[in-house]
Amino acid sequence: MEVSSKILRRSIHTFLQNYHYFTSTPAILAIPFSASILISQALVSSSSSSSSIMAHIFNHLKTLFSAAGFPSTSQFFSILNLKVSQTITCSIFTLPFTLTFLLIAKASVIQALTNNQKPVITIPPSFTSIFSHYNQLFHTYLHNSFFILSANATSFCLLFLAFSVAEGLGYSSSPGCSALLSAAGAILFSVILANALVICNMALTLSAMEGKGGYMAILKACVLLRGRTSMALFLALPANAGLAAIEALFQLRIVRTYDNGGQMRPWMVSEGILIAYLHSIFIILDSIVSCMFYKSCKIAAAASLVDSEDDNLLTAEFTGYLGTKNFASEEPALITRELMMINEILIQIISEGSSQSRWLFRQP
Repeated sequence: MEVSSKILRRSIHTFLQNYHYFTSTPAILAIPFSASILISQALVSSSSSSSSIMAHIFNHLKTLFSAAGFPSTSQFFSILNLKVSQTITCSIFTLPFTLTFLLIAKASVIQALTNNQKPVITIPPSFTSIFSHYNQLFHTYLHNSFFILSANATSFCLLFLAFSVAEGLGYSSSPGCSALLSAAGAILFSVILANALVICNMALTLSAMEGKGGYMAILKACVLLRGRTSMALFLALPANAGLAAIEALFQLRIVRTYDNGGQMRPWMVSEGILIAYLHSIFIILDSIVSCMFYKSCKIAAAASLVDSEDDNLLTAEFTGYLGTKNFASEEPALITRELMMINEILIQIISEGSSQSRWLFRQP
């Protein structure tokens, strides 16, 4: 928790130090994507053509769940079907903006943080370097889409097995057991999807920072996040909470006013653009947090590698030293002095290794 707080503070400090850059080029590039997110959510909740598309997806998923053997009367699967249908509909509407404006904005942030070793960005990245990172992000995003689909399919398979076992044992007719299974299914689905999203976010950052996109970025992200998943979830919480608050503000100030008045006024357009700009700033801040978290993971991995090398070297030296000594032919007082010398050497090597690890963690 302490390391996560330090990463958040450092990310906010970096954002404020380079406020003029992050709120200009990357934020403006992300505005079309933010506007598409806000508008698509408003269209999904309204009675328009998008609602007919969502209803079509909803009916197909309902038929699929019924064919798979899920209980049609379960409230959990009704809510799950609705949320999945809304997510698919919004993803269809925002896909062109995601593959262009969002990835370019992320590439500009990552390129700026990669090229400039100092806290203050003195030289903004060129469009050539940004588009070189964009190619890696594009390929990684396509693989992330299949990874998310696989995570959803895995969740549905586990839910199907759980409800099939409960039905085979005769517990499916019990309201209490059905409610318990629904609650456990909701938790399981949320945990699997949250971990998949965290891995995909790290894979995007890693692909641009290391220049290796595709499925290799996902595999490296899984290895890098091993033992740090809870930290990644904690770091993703503030930005996602801010995005949810801005989306609720858009629904309150723009969508509700439009539904009550029935027409779009000029002040509503300007306020909607301002809300989309705030949404894009939170996206940029989330990208900065991801970059700082990636650097922290790399430093921690380097420190653990140094510690393991020190342990191996210490073991080899200690074993070789003991192999050259014949304690049976020496006096007890001499043996005691030798063991005390060994103890001092061990303490010195361990202290040097710990100081080297602390030095690594202080590096940016």
